[in-house]
Amino acid sequence: MADVPTPRQPATDPPDLPDPAEPSAASPAPPAPPAVTETAVAEPPAPPSPPAPADPGAPPPGEPPEPETDEEGGDGDGTGGKMSFLDHLDELRRRLIRSFIALGVGLLICLGFIEPIFDFIMEPLAEVLPEGGRLIYTDATEAFFLRLKMAALAGLVLATPVVMTQFWLFVAPGLYAHEKKFAIPFIALASTFFIGGVVFGHYVLFPVAWGFFASFGAADEYVEFTPRLQPGFALYVRLVLACGVVFQMPTVVFFLARMGVASPKFLLRNFKYAVLVIFIVAAVITPTPDPVTMTFMAGPMLALYLLSIGIAWVFRKRGSDTEEND
Repeated sequence: MADVPTPRQPATDPPDLPDPAEPSAASPAPPAPPAVTETAVAEPPAPPSPPAPADPGAPPPGEPPEPETDEEGGDGDGTGGKMSFLDHLDELRRRLIRSFIALGVGLLICLGFIEPIFDFIMEPLAEVLPEGGRLIYTDATEAFFLRLKMAALAGLVLATPVVMTQFWLFVAPGLYAHEKKFAIPFIALASTFFIGGVVFGHYVLFPVAWGFFASFGAADEYVEFTPRLQPGFALYVRLVLACGVVFQMPTVVFFLARMGVASPKFLLRNFKYAVLVIFIVAAVITPTPDPVTMTFMAGPMLALYLLSIGIAWVFRKRGSDTEEND
């Protein structure tokens, strides 16, 4: 019996099975494993550094720092500096020390020229003496100390610019920046008028006052004028220094005009009151009660007042007249 061949089935590929390693679109993706991060090991804190030494000029902790000031003491915004009462005393002490040093240097310089200075001061003292007359002294040390006083007076005149400079440096920290630029005019005016007042007292006021008093009793047959050296020089010093102080009037008016306190119209309008005040001041500062000396002192003061009006006009603060009229 013959074998009947069986028909062959076509070869077919087996169905593709999903790869378990590949994600299927139908099945959700498995969650990603959490990322492994390296945990930083915290370092121990560094020990605190020792505090820096405190600045001697720094304010104590908890207090606000002081405003910055320039080298003249003013604030950085151009206004005047702020100083405590003790700061003012310390500044005054420094300026006085420097002024006395300048006076000492002037004294030493003038001691080297004491003989010409002595002759210069003695000239108006000896004018009232009769021919051949001489001033006397009754103390053995009087002539020696008189020369020291004369050298000190001449040293004061010589050191006047330095003293005025120290005075300006004392008041400058309280001024505004636009006011500090008048340092040179102030020093020049104050020094010039003080020295001018001393010269006026030497050549004009003292000879008049000295001769006025010496004339009393000159015709008296019972008394004779024999002046002592020390009282005559004391009167000389008081008169010449009074003239030096009085001659500072234009300097004072200069600053009052710059600050807008005194205007030319104000000074002219109050001229009659100024005359009265001038004669009262002349009567107070002159060491003698006679009207002659007072008049010779009041005359230059009136001239200085008129000069002060001109100075106030030149250096007046713009707008002060307008404000006054308003």
